[in-house]
Amino acid sequence: MGVCGVSVLVLCCLLGLPRPGRALHNVTAQLFGSEARGVLAAFGDFNSDKQTDLFVLRDGNELFIFLADQKEPYFKPKVKLSMKSYEVVITSVVPGDYDGDSQMDVLLTTRPQNRGTDELSVFIFWGHNQTLDLNHKTILNKTFHDEPLIMDFNGDLVPDVFGVTNETDKPQILIGRNLSWHTALDTGNKMYIPHSHAFIDLNSDFTADLFLTTLSDSNKIQFEMWLNKDGNFSEVTKTKKKPEDMMIIGQSVFADFDGDGQSELLLPACADETCQKSAIYLSKLGLDQWIPVLQNFQNKDTLWGFVPYKNDPSASELSIPITLHIGDYNMDGYPDALAILRNTSGSNQQAFLLENVPCDNASCKTARRMFKIFWELSDLNQIKDAVIATFFDIYEDGILDIIVLSKGHFGKDFAIHALKNNFEADAYFVKVIVLSGLCSNECPRKITPFGVNQPGPYIKYTTVDANGYLKNGSAGQLSQSAHFALQLPYSVLGLGRSANFLDHLYVGIPRPLGEKSARKQEWTAIIPNSQLIVIPYPHHAPQSWSAKLYLTPSNIVLLTAIALIGVCVFILAIIGILHWQEKKADDREKRQEAHRFHFDAM
Repeated sequence: MGVCGVSVLVLCCLLGLPRPGRALHNVTAQLFGSEARGVLAAFGDFNSDKQTDLFVLRDGNELFIFLADQKEPYFKPKVKLSMKSYEVVITSVVPGDYDGDSQMDVLLTTRPQNRGTDELSVFIFWGHNQTLDLNHKTILNKTFHDEPLIMDFNGDLVPDVFGVTNETDKPQILIGRNLSWHTALDTGNKMYIPHSHAFIDLNSDFTADLFLTTLSDSNKIQFEMWLNKDGNFSEVTKTKKKPEDMMIIGQSVFADFDGDGQSELLLPACADETCQKSAIYLSKLGLDQWIPVLQNFQNKDTLWGFVPYKNDPSASELSIPITLHIGDYNMDGYPDALAILRNTSGSNQQAFLLENVPCDNASCKTARRMFKIFWELSDLNQIKDAVIATFFDIYEDGILDIIVLSKGHFGKDFAIHALKNNFEADAYFVKVIVLSGLCSNECPRKITPFGVNQPGPYIKYTTVDANGYLKNGSAGQLSQSAHFALQLPYSVLGLGRSANFLDHLYVGIPRPLGEKSARKQEWTAIIPNSQLIVIPYPHHAPQSWSAKLYLTPSNIVLLTAIALIGVCVFILAIIGILHWQEKKADDREKRQEAHRFHFDAM
């Protein structure tokens, strides 16, 4: 343990404070006051103040944007968008800059309240002056079979809308800015519903590729990888099939699970319809092998499992596919996960933290890492009937906290619970956000577009750990957007206990058709515990990209300072006491001398 950790422990002992650990602290009242209700649907810096805001759905047809504030409650519902007049239910919210004006717009997918059809309509409300122009909107003239994937198909860093529409079984793309429709891919397979498509680098060339969840001719679930070659998506001839013994699969998610600098595919799944037997599998991209990284869902005598997805959710009931939300909870450089599990012998449904730990059995030996469930984690286990749990940096300090949604409160609305992560150790991080790069110093209204929610950038770092070994980490930014993916518009990469500068930090962005070289830039000697805002302007000249570095001192620094001040005060108190005792002894001696002189004179 370093000097900072020792100082913190000394302070805790002196002041009687609890020692640092994995404790969570409920801060819902401080964050939301009396407004802690609704369905958290998305994150984004709506008003470009470098603070992430929350997009919350209420009553099925109203969207509230909770803007971050410096005073309690720290999130206040400032912008309201009602869809009541359209008689629809909002199914998803995806913020982004869909017209390239460096202002955040909001895309909504909706379905009719009367459930006459399952097809989804799409509304885009256009942002103006850090607010929404409720009278200025676009309703797409096509409906979607499933929630669309928001990606950058043509590499112009303006988000596009990808999905299968009512006109054809082949996926189509709505190109951002001019909103023109095109055929996206010539695939002969149907898209699986609910899909878990992703827009992320699959072959380590720093250019986002396309990962699709499809159905084969025999109606079996499979995965297709379309690699971006010179700006054109080319299908990999070999597709990946789901694990053979799994009947139900959840949402595919991507994370650098083993810290090798390349993303791996994580897949939650069930072997039976009721999820009595649940598991999480890992697959190295390009390989057929599925490696179980979590199979034991039993706590003492209680068996837990994933919550099966209901294909026909009612307007008042939220049902989402089996989903893992990824984040590095303890900043050790290995991403952890949050999952919703249900007691298979009862009705209890809770959120659990899955920590990424070294593998301790033969089944996950190839992956070297595995998930371990924390069955008892303070306030997290006290939230009953949880439906969604995700990571979020509440206080913008680089430490990922937890937000949980639970049902059964406030009538139809869900309750929002915010849990502060009190994890403190000699661990460090780097927080990276990549902007659109559509402008740099001469942006419209002189506002740098911090809140554009850019999908597709890929980040990787290399450094040396405390033992002198090479350490890697990587992450994709906003690779998924459908079915409450709830991905953050930035990447928080844990560095472990190494306080060394990052030797190299690489950032790559999507490239347009015909461009053979990757759009990638490298920065060196990045300070740990800092936030790096990358502005890739101009897109075609990575050597001209700029990066703004903001230091984010962790709580360890503050606690160390308090510990230092406390020790100094303690030493000064001892010195004062000793000085007072010495002065008192001197006065006693003087009185004795005076008394002795008086008797001698007689």
